[in-house]
Amino acid sequence: MKKFIFFLFLINTTLYAQNKDTISYSKYLEDQIYIGFSYITMRNLPETVSKNGISNSFVIGFIKDLPLNKQGNFGFGIGLGYGRNTYFQDIKITRPNGKTLFETIEGSFKNNRFSTHALEIPFELRWRTSTIDKYKFYRIYAGGKVSYAFVTKSRFKTDDNTIKVKGIDEINKLQYGLTLSVGFGTWNFNVYYGLNDIFSDAKFNNLTPIEMRDFRVGLMFYIL
Repeated sequence: MKKFIFFLFLINTTLYAQNKDTISYSKYLEDQIYIGFSYITMRNLPETVSKNGISNSFVIGFIKDLPLNKQGNFGFGIGLGYGRNTYFQDIKITRPNGKTLFETIEGSFKNNRFSTHALEIPFELRWRTSTIDKYKFYRIYAGGKVSYAFVTKSRFKTDDNTIKVKGIDEINKLQYGLTLSVGFGTWNFNVYYGLNDIFSDAKFNNLTPIEMRDFRVGLMFYIL
């Protein structure tokens, strides 16, 4: 009887060790909800254009994780999210007689901005120091993002008047750029570098083209 109990104990110990080893080195997922806040710097601004506020971006979404190695600490992520981008500058957008006009603001004003609301598809190569039971770890996620702006609008406000324009066709609905997130745990430094112009075929009255692009710096929060 003692020999039988000892035999069962030995088998159980062996199976537990094998199971633990299998779990420790099996693939695991880092599916994550992400929330980000960024400061937008506009590149290639025309000399006559200047900023008049803090341009900003807010994003939220979900990324599906696809492990690429046995340990699970290297993978590919692809997701779906929402992004809102607001640009404060002194480009006045109006639409008299159904035609959109772009001009530099002359005189005083209280507020001027244009914004986009977009569906986003982020994709990234993901390296991290995580394990199957370690939830705080260092990470480097590098990749890109494609966005489709389903809402585009502007708002110009003075002491006496407010002008709103919706559906600005000259804003590129399809935007794309490179992304990088580096950090530890929930807090991560994030950068977005836009690869195409915010506007398409937009020109001032003097025919100067508007070829500005995005560069965003901020924080990204990943929630398991």
